[in-house]
Amino acid sequence: MTGEVLFADRRDAGRKLAKAVSGLDFRDPVVLALPRGGVPVGFEVAKALGAPLDILMVRKIGAPGHEEYGIGALVDGASPQVVIDEAMARAVGASRDYIDMQIARELAEIERRRALYRTGAPVTLTGRTVIVVDDGIATGGTVRAALQGIAKTGAARVVLAVPLAPADVLTVLQTLCDQVVCLATPAPFHAVGLHYSDFRQTGDEEVIALLAQARTWDKPDHHSERMV
Repeated sequence: MTGEVLFADRRDAGRKLAKAVSGLDFRDPVVLALPRGGVPVGFEVAKALGAPLDILMVRKIGAPGHEEYGIGALVDGASPQVVIDEAMARAVGASRDYIDMQIARELAEIERRRALYRTGAPVTLTGRTVIVVDDGIATGGTVRAALQGIAKTGAARVVLAVPLAPADVLTVLQTLCDQVVCLATPAPFHAVGLHYSDFRQTGDEEVIALLAQARTWDKPDHHSERMV
């Protein structure tokens, strides 16, 4: 399988995505990147907007005895949100006690990863424009859960911003947020990585470094550095 190369790497995709969003009127924006690949992209978007950058972890809640079969998800945040497909949970025999146990386990994993990435407490989303960023979308399952979870946080506006995604998946995701910014919808769509020259895995060290750099931004002077 081959595809047209659209981006040199994730940082390049982020800068191009940043140009697309920097002219939009976002009130009190915060950028939430899906780790790990979404962080280099989100870093460039947050830099262009002079916005805080945080990570948004989505942990699958699997069926009893078949954890790869998702019946819901836990979405990270100041008040973590749970998205459960109740009909599916009943069909696979997932009791409330079982779901609560899985939620506790995934919360512990989120805390472990936040400690690893040294992010501190999650950014408060209430009343803000939340911009969800990833390096691309294939099936959309993780992003769908993320958007459903964010819808419960009291955010004033939810924007999905990605370099590329299949058009049919975007049609579904558009119903879960206020706005979608997507640079390309290749067809046929085979894989996100086919459209990057360099799609090597983003390491924990890069995530830690980018998040640390974002925390040092001096916002009053930051706007003069936009798009650098």
